[in-house]
Amino acid sequence: MKTADLRKKDVAGLEAEVKSLQKAHFGLRMQKATQQLNNTGTLGDTRRAIARAKTILAEQQRAAAAAK
Repeated sequence: MKTADLRKKDVAGLEAEVKSLQKAHFGLRMQKATQQLNNTGTLGDTRRAIARAKTILAEQQRAAAAAK
């Protein structure tokens, strides 16, 4: 998901996105362990997508805390 799309989501939406990405990453890791994963590059892609979503989530949480 693009950064612009993630920035449009609220905190709950971002938390759900992180959770789904982590689930997908776990599935890919299991596929790699059982030699079923053809494109190992997807592991890095999902790891970066998780980091991107967590970064935007932290930014939004900091902004909400500063606004209070």
